Amino acid sequence: MRRKSKNTTPPMNSAGSKRKKTKMDNTIIINADNFDTDVLQSNLPVLVDFWAEWCGPCRAIAPVLDEIAREKSGIAKVAKVNIDENSELANRFEIRSIPTLLVFDRGTVHSRLVGVLPKQAILEKVDEVLCQEMHA
Repeated sequence: MRRKSKNTTPPMNSAGSKRKKTKMDNTIIINADNFDTDVLQSNLPVLVDFWAEWCGPCRAIAPVLDEIAREKSGIAKVAKVNIDENSELANRFEIRSIPTLLVFDRGTVHSRLVGVLPKQAILEKVDEVLCQEMHA
């Protein structure tokens, strides 16, 4: 008996580009087509993980980022940019080491974190932006 293959076509976002999400359906996969819409034009703060499949530290931090995405769902976004597939974005933001995490607020970089960091250190940077927005 053959198994039916699941449709793996990602849904389209409002800009008409393909928008994939991870297994937890909270982390947005970003590319050159959806970066401006999903990151720069976002009404919510966005934590962007610049990573690569071959990067051990990137794989180590991935579960932490999935947790943050679940915990901050609705008040902040977590997004991932594969630098091998999106070198123009890596160059645009001067990514020299991975993982590099950028926290965006209203289209500008608020914080830059490099390397594997504890969850609390990452949350502090995201929460800084959330606190600023509450007092704005």
